[in-house]
Amino acid sequence: MIPWQVCRLCVITDRELRPGLSHVDIAAQAVEGGASMIQLRDKTAGPRQLLQEARQIAKLCRERRVCFIVNDRLDLALAVDADGVHLGQDDLPPGNARALLGASKIMGVSTHSLEQALRAAEQGADYLGIGPIFATATKATGYEPVGCDTIRQLRARIDIPIVAIGGIRLSNVGEVIQSGAAGVAVISEIVGVDDITAATRAFVTAIEQAESGR
Repeated sequence: MIPWQVCRLCVITDRELRPGLSHVDIAAQAVEGGASMIQLRDKTAGPRQLLQEARQIAKLCRERRVCFIVNDRLDLALAVDADGVHLGQDDLPPGNARALLGASKIMGVSTHSLEQALRAAEQGADYLGIGPIFATATKATGYEPVGCDTIRQLRARIDIPIVAIGGIRLSNVGEVIQSGAAGVAVISEIVGVDDITAATRAFVTAIEQAESGR
């Protein structure tokens, strides 16, 4: 099992929110602010461009001892020796992904209900992404918000880290952590603001405060 601390704050890169910045720029600023995990996600970039950026982020994260995860692209994760891959419900099944990824790499899975989460845990996920917890405009999932009650139900049934995503803000991150999540994944509330580093630091502080009261 991966340490809970690795999942404390995952910043997901999104160039559409910050068109003037590269994935590397976003990752570097988030790492400086204390992010424990960087997830590279890009559905539109060409493979060569994405490979180049992934290599740079992998190097940065190794130097700073931050976990680096690639969204969807198992081939890219393997090519740059990332720490792992994050799979969606429509991606390669976890069992097949694990066979290619190997036992030493991290495999996270996005889930949108209690049933999906329990199934992913049974299939060997190292951590679960669960959400949307709250309503969000950043990523259209087609799923209704599951709320913090789902985190509590999951926590009672599984022991792998739970990473909450969807509508996570400074105003509600404490509730999420105290519900039993190991951490949160954030996009717009960090990447979409002027000072990514300061926003990341603010989330780290809020998470630490919530952990102390759990």
